[in-house]
Amino acid sequence: MLLDHSTVRLGSTSRASAGTPAVPRRPRPRAGQAPWAGRYSGALTAFESTAAAVAAGLVLGTHPDARPDTSLFWASLALVVVWPVLLHATGAHAERVFGTGSDEYRAVGRAGFVLLAVAGFASYAADLDLSRGLVVGAVPALTLGSLLGRFAARCTLRGLRAQGRCTKRVVVVGRGTAALELVDRLRRERFAGLEVVAVCVTPGDRDRVTQVAGVPVGGLDDVLSLVGSLGADTIAVTSASETAAQYLRSLSWQLEGTGIELLVAPGLIEVAGPRLHIRPFEGLPLLSVEQPRFEGWQRVVKGGLDRVVAALAVLLLAPVLLGVAVAVKVTSPGPVLYRQERVGVNGQAFTMLKFRSMVVDAERQLDALRAQNASDGLLFKMRLDPRVTPVGRVLRRLSLDELPQLFNVLGGSMSLVGPRPPLPGEVARYDTSVSRRLLVKPGLTGLWQISGRSDLPWEEAVRLDLRYVENWSLAMDLLILVKTVRAVATSSGAY
Repeated sequence: MLLDHSTVRLGSTSRASAGTPAVPRRPRPRAGQAPWAGRYSGALTAFESTAAAVAAGLVLGTHPDARPDTSLFWASLALVVVWPVLLHATGAHAERVFGTGSDEYRAVGRAGFVLLAVAGFASYAADLDLSRGLVVGAVPALTLGSLLGRFAARCTLRGLRAQGRCTKRVVVVGRGTAALELVDRLRRERFAGLEVVAVCVTPGDRDRVTQVAGVPVGGLDDVLSLVGSLGADTIAVTSASETAAQYLRSLSWQLEGTGIELLVAPGLIEVAGPRLHIRPFEGLPLLSVEQPRFEGWQRVVKGGLDRVVAALAVLLLAPVLLGVAVAVKVTSPGPVLYRQERVGVNGQAFTMLKFRSMVVDAERQLDALRAQNASDGLLFKMRLDPRVTPVGRVLRRLSLDELPQLFNVLGGSMSLVGPRPPLPGEVARYDTSVSRRLLVKPGLTGLWQISGRSDLPWEEAVRLDLRYVENWSLAMDLLILVKTVRAVATSSGAY
């Protein structure tokens, strides 16, 4: 993101041109961390200290020479103190990482790596008699346990945020359209913990924004007064020209010492952190955006893992596959499998397999049902579709009808994780931006699967697919697979 360096207004045009904008009184200084964040961090520290104590106890309990006069004994006891300290040092307890993003997990991973490296080096360099159980057993297990604990804590925190608790109060600043888009995004993604309490926009947008925002609306020179009166602790600024360069610099100066967080939303909404880097050029910080990678060693690894995991899944789920096939066959006339042409990577067509969940002549009945289409996009959706068989309704609710797509993954036409596989009719109506979904293999699951499935509006489903394409990584795939289990268990958006 390159901020516009043109002169912008803080107050009236006359004050800006004179170069002496009125400076509102600063809000009162606040504590560096919200009360809920302190309690949340304390709970995590207690859990991680307990986990370290359990790991140390297991090491001492299983080692025959764990006496109080040995280095192993004292190293195990030190683990209880060192592990929480390392987690704090690597930023795993910073408020900004709680509840969203991958930085929290990376911080835990860094702490585990540092602890493993230090323990291994100290054991070798100082000739300490540290058992392998401590170095290669307890430390990795402690790291994994802490990651699982963080995941459970994050699920709890997101549940609280869905109830409006454990959130930050945000004032959104920017042009009317950009500010409203940011407000809408923050309200949709409540798990981020940002509650919009006011909007500050340019004079020409103020009336329009007031009608739809549902919160107090002020001008660009009202930001700090609204922050003080509403008790906000965060200011989120869009990348429009009126909120760039001079204005943003002045605003950041006025926030010094207040404890209020200043966030700047780049225009690259769907580009995530791993592709964004700050590049300083002679004191001028520029935002460097890496190109998305659609090939390379990670893609080779992904392809190999897809086939290995799909093969294992077919073997483990063979009884389920056989049981579903028998249920479909004996309860409804017609084939067990439903074959449908879909479009895969680079526009190549392939035959996607599913267990048949509808009557045989479902396609011929489609025209008569189009008037009842509940979709706002290119897909046909109907919550109570009369073409779905009784067994098919159960299969769809549990996503069991999708299991034959494991054979598509084995054949290489699909991946375990990716965008939703589109129909040829959909692709024919794609514009250039939506066509980017075809740059990677479609997936058996994806961001659309864990975010509401059929309940999602068309534009939201497309946005999620494009986000995946732009920001794909092996870590993201793993996270989506984990969340798919929860989505399937709750039957969210499945009909």
